[in-house]
Amino acid sequence: MKFFYTGSSQVPNFPEFVEVGFVDGLQIEHYDSNSRRFVPKQDWMNKITEEEPQFWEEQTGRGLGHQQTFKAYIEIMKQRFNQTGGVHIFQRMHSCEWDDETDEVSGFHQYGYDGEDFIVYDLKTETWIAPVQQAVPTKHQWDNDKALLAVFKNYHSTECVDWLKKFVEFGRSSLMRKDLPSVSLLQKTPSSPLTCHATGFYPDRAHLFWKKDEEELHEDVVRGEILPNHDGSFQMSADLDLSGLQDEDWGRYSCVFHLAGGQEVSKRLDKRDIRTNWKTNDGGFPTGAAAGGVVAALLLLTGCIMGLIVCLKKRPQASETSSSSGEDPAGKKMLETSS
Repeated sequence: MKFFYTGSSQVPNFPEFVEVGFVDGLQIEHYDSNSRRFVPKQDWMNKITEEEPQFWEEQTGRGLGHQQTFKAYIEIMKQRFNQTGGVHIFQRMHSCEWDDETDEVSGFHQYGYDGEDFIVYDLKTETWIAPVQQAVPTKHQWDNDKALLAVFKNYHSTECVDWLKKFVEFGRSSLMRKDLPSVSLLQKTPSSPLTCHATGFYPDRAHLFWKKDEEELHEDVVRGEILPNHDGSFQMSADLDLSGLQDEDWGRYSCVFHLAGGQEVSKRLDKRDIRTNWKTNDGGFPTGAAAGGVVAALLLLTGCIMGLIVCLKKRPQASETSSSSGEDPAGKKMLETSS
């Protein structure tokens, strides 16, 4: 489960503040300063209201609070870095990962400013790391605050994992599904690398590779990252350099998609299956290529930019009920020590 918060200053056509949360790559909730409302992004997330009827109203209240806090954060950062106006972004990112077989727990918690790490929490040593000089005062203050360190430790080891388990149970039918992708062979021009593109698979624990006969290829192959699609599924690609490939060897090559759990999709290299948008000498397109080229371009451009923010759980206080998104336990400390 991952959460991203983004506060921005003078960024055109972008909200001043955004929070989002994800479970296994699926967005589960969203808040921004334009709508000023926390909303679920999966139908099964509404099950939380059976236990906590006011959950989304409480989340909205916290979102409004975070919005004001992040506005102050940016002003603090501008002072730290001796800046005045201009475009600036302050981010908080945190997560917890739970292995349901080994029960092992891990995660991360960090803050960033203008695209660079500002301060990072080390879960193993329970201390803060300051990648830049401007963060050193904050590191010293937070490292010496034992109560604050205890809050972070409890959050990542217990609270975050408890909510992750709850959400996994709510969304079991979606999160536990296994969807195989459609696999296409794409090529921009006859001299370009050949792209094997797989899209529509879930979950994102997958491997895409080229092989010759039964041997996986490592040379002349460039693998792309796994990227999210707008519908919650994923896509990835692997490029094969064809420059040294002999015509008689084409049938010996194939692209293989392997999904966690053992399911596979294999596509043998065949010139007739390549989708492209390059024109022939007579100004036309190769047979079947026109539509395929448009599809190829769209598929290669599909993907989402994840980089926003949500707190999982309110800092426990006397007689209060915790929720998945809450106050930043370090937020007040930063405001106190950074001005």
